[in-house]
Amino acid sequence: PSHGHADPNLTYAVELVKAMGLNSKGEKIDAKNVPVFGAAADGDADRNMIMGAQFFVSPSDSLAMIVANADLIPQFVKAGGLKGCARSMPTSGALDIVAKKKGLPYFEVPTGWKFFGNLMDSGTHYFPNGKTYTPFICGEESFGTGSDHVREKDGMWAVLAWLQILAAKTIKKGSLVTVQDVATEHWKEYGRNYYARYDYEGVDKPKAEEMMKAMSDKSGTLVGTKVQGMEIQANDVFEYHDPVDGSVSKNQGVRFIFTDGSRIIFRLSGTGVAGATVRLYLEKYVAPGGDLGLHAFDVVKPLAAIALELSGLKTYVGRDEPTVIT
Repeated sequence: PSHGHADPNLTYAVELVKAMGLNSKGEKIDAKNVPVFGAAADGDADRNMIMGAQFFVSPSDSLAMIVANADLIPQFVKAGGLKGCARSMPTSGALDIVAKKKGLPYFEVPTGWKFFGNLMDSGTHYFPNGKTYTPFICGEESFGTGSDHVREKDGMWAVLAWLQILAAKTIKKGSLVTVQDVATEHWKEYGRNYYARYDYEGVDKPKAEEMMKAMSDKSGTLVGTKVQGMEIQANDVFEYHDPVDGSVSKNQGVRFIFTDGSRIIFRLSGTGVAGATVRLYLEKYVAPGGDLGLHAFDVVKPLAAIALELSGLKTYVGRDEPTVIT
């Protein structure tokens, strides 16, 4: 156990990441006696990070892999199986692919756990007349994963879910199944959503808001245009229509979706004395037959160049390098 930064990620969980044989970029380093499993949590253990020996599982992948293997978790088996799942909009679409294949209802919601809470309340005395989506698994790219046993993300639950999946697969195989084994098996079946988040911290808030408005004003006007060889299929400002209470949440982030399934997402968060933070989410999907063993940060780097061009981020806030990459 170690006590460090509030966020469990490759940048801030320094001691664990080093012990697991990686650096802050997720690259392998020379290491001896690397454990086969590692996990990190924040101070109140609602966030989690899952690692194997010299292997990092992104939160988006972790969510999808837990859902894909939910039939190995007694909590869901005893309840008759999953009836729904959800992710925050910036989280990768890996979950959607699993849900479609398994025939599960799935939802893309704004950032904020309250939106998952409504789905957890479906079919209860609060919303007795609609569909029921529980038992339910949900998560977000910011290292939060949970189920409907509690109305909040639960890092310890996610760690136990992974240990249960590893134990069940190890027993079935008769030899040790590792975190990387689970991930590799998953990608071979569903494909891989290469993913990264760039945080530009402490930027000038008015300038950042001006940048977001400029992108929002172009909503729907860039369809069919090409940027650095990639064709835009949709560009919009995300809004969510809650299927449980009927509420509508607008202005939940700027999205650029490309014809190959790649996504670029911009969100502005935080104020405070240090300014605001521009969050840039990059995602590129590779099908099961493609190259599934590349480093995620390398794969999405060309998307970052496109994102800078689309946003004018350097012009507006004077940055071309992120403060943190996760």
